[in-house]
Amino acid sequence: MKIKTLLLSSMAVFLLMPSAMRAQQDTKMKLFIDNLMSKMTLQEKIGQLNLPVTGDIVTGQAKSSNVAEEIRLGEVGGLFNLKGVDKIKEVQKIAVTQSRLKIPLLFGMDVIHGYETVFPIPLALSCSWDMKGIENSARIAADEASADGICWTYSPMLDICRDGRWGRMSEGNGEDPYLGSEIARAMVHGYQGNDLTASNTVMACVKHFALYGAVEAGREYNTVDMSHLSMYNYYFPPYKAAADAGAGSFMTSFNVVDGIPASGNKWLMTDILRKKWGFKGFVVTDYTAIMEMMNHGLGNLQQVSALALNAGTDMDMVSDGYIGTLEKSLKEGKVSEEAINTACRRILEAKYKLGLFDDPYRYLNPKRAKKEIYTPEHRKASRDLAAETFVLLKNDDNILPLQKKGKIALIGPLGNTNTNMPGTWSVAATFERYKSLYQAMRDAVGNKAEVTYAKGSNIYYNKQIEANGSMFGRDIRDNRDPKVMLDEALNIAKDADVIVAAIGETSEMSGECSSRSDLTIPDAEKDLLTALRKTGKPIVLVNFSGRSTVMTWEQNNFPSILNVWFGGSEAGDAICDVLFGDKVPSGKLSFTMPKAMGQIPIYYNHLNTGRPLKDGKWFTKFTSNYLDIDNEPLYPFGYGLSYTTFAYSNFTLSSNKMKKGGKVTASVTVTNTGKYDGDEIVQLYIHDKVASISRPVKELKGFQRIHLAKGESKTVYFDITDDKLQYYNNNYDTEEDPGDFDIMIGPNSRDVKTQLLTLE
Repeated sequence: MKIKTLLLSSMAVFLLMPSAMRAQQDTKMKLFIDNLMSKMTLQEKIGQLNLPVTGDIVTGQAKSSNVAEEIRLGEVGGLFNLKGVDKIKEVQKIAVTQSRLKIPLLFGMDVIHGYETVFPIPLALSCSWDMKGIENSARIAADEASADGICWTYSPMLDICRDGRWGRMSEGNGEDPYLGSEIARAMVHGYQGNDLTASNTVMACVKHFALYGAVEAGREYNTVDMSHLSMYNYYFPPYKAAADAGAGSFMTSFNVVDGIPASGNKWLMTDILRKKWGFKGFVVTDYTAIMEMMNHGLGNLQQVSALALNAGTDMDMVSDGYIGTLEKSLKEGKVSEEAINTACRRILEAKYKLGLFDDPYRYLNPKRAKKEIYTPEHRKASRDLAAETFVLLKNDDNILPLQKKGKIALIGPLGNTNTNMPGTWSVAATFERYKSLYQAMRDAVGNKAEVTYAKGSNIYYNKQIEANGSMFGRDIRDNRDPKVMLDEALNIAKDADVIVAAIGETSEMSGECSSRSDLTIPDAEKDLLTALRKTGKPIVLVNFSGRSTVMTWEQNNFPSILNVWFGGSEAGDAICDVLFGDKVPSGKLSFTMPKAMGQIPIYYNHLNTGRPLKDGKWFTKFTSNYLDIDNEPLYPFGYGLSYTTFAYSNFTLSSNKMKKGGKVTASVTVTNTGKYDGDEIVQLYIHDKVASISRPVKELKGFQRIHLAKGESKTVYFDITDDKLQYYNNNYDTEEDPGDFDIMIGPNSRDVKTQLLTLE
């Protein structure tokens, strides 16, 4: 008995060690910061809350810049989007050698989907449903960014989006809270690792808190107005998942929440984020968000700055509101010294956790920058993951994969551009090192086939509209006469065995401030496709996009459509891997693609109505439908084809009854019935049939990505527990209802098999 007791005691000590060690570290950090803050003046404390813009300081010029003087005075907490070890080191040196208290700076950057090794845009990554791959992409991004002096990234973006008109859909993970939450955890773990003081990790910044993906009409920076039930059940979960995963910082959104801009919303920043979710990090605004609260009608700069601080927003990006007004507000009793101290402490804690007080130059090793950025290993990871993101929407007559023989005509404005391949928010990209699709195709076929290229058209006929989506040196406008361009394309098409049409958006037609009112293929490209179709040649549409698009005409008129998004620095080679069958497409949509603009917003996890349209019907009077189109999407959430085929069978539940606190296991056998080895993403959906509030017709509650050799079968298991049946009720508490649940498994949200489960 004594031996058993001793063993149990030893085990208890062992299990408690991590929390004890954390408590010890927290105490050490508190004492350090207490001592530091006791020496700080009020203005130095406010200075830590200031995140100014620098521009790209040229090495040797930092000493004379305006921001350098602010750093010397202790009036800067960090800088962002300054690239390069030498530049960052020069600026950090000013902070730690010339300021009174030698407090190091944070250096942040929009490392959204990779650094110089660029991974596919986040929307594309979400279509891989590959959590290990996504986490690895964030780890590599952290490795490269930290090697170049960056310690803080403004990622992941976790805004749920149901409206493809919003350009920043490209930067998020689609429409689903469950998938978004899984990705949130993967990204945070990838960036931060297990040790933030390690020189190859960076602090994550979750954005945009909150609800930014629900802007009205999909128009950037617009109003958001929604119920708290929608917030809790559909929009909040990914943010909460990131907070639970230990994300070091959050960024406020531009929009209002309950009529109050997020940066000044105390309910959001304090009551939800800190009190309800237990978030311990710091909150930074988005670019000039405090200043913009004046446009919302919340007061002058002093008033909105006080509002933001009192709400729980710690750092002011660019507005100069805190640095310029908080001292005055303190004297006038509009803010407290405690609020300033609290915000300052949170910034200092972040620097402490990053190890900057121990070594302010820990991210500034020039040897790392030379050997750890854009490495063959990183490029391979990007290429492999990119291939997993492409979604095969249609492949009649098995046109794909293409044979490496004969004459292949590559036609379209996206066919020979390297600058557009990485996608939006690739601020550290080095375009000259990346391949265009044309170059990649020639490399792929070698001397086995002939690849010819013609642009064929611009994106739009209207020069100004195209220019609006062609910023940051990515303009591909051709000033030749449209007929000359079309004739050139038709000339090479007539001699081709197959046509690959590279069409869609340019990379900056999605992303921030790239909202579109019309999501169909632009007019000039549409005319090009119409002309190519008349040739009678087999055509493969390779569609570049950063959002949900309307492709009903293309679906009806072309045999093969491959959505390739923007696949990153290795996109050209990755596309060829799939086009020529070296890899089999396996991506699945993380959003719903509509048949027509009038269906937007459209999403799979919608509520039923009191007058639902019956399955298989188009129009029935006095039911919820349209006069001119059915309710169904063009492609449902979770949809994606392969070069092989998969059959689902033997779907069973271990029991059709479950007690609260219990577990039921759902299983299904998946068989590769085609001619290629391939990956399948098996999806679990649940519908709560009777609840205290109206519940969605189905909700994703699990998924597994599996590999099957041709002819191989695997049984896939999903454990159904209370958490998969729960939702937030009218009191914003989680509950699960006794009664019946539909348990559904399938390859997408539409084509599912169903079993009934009763919760007792």
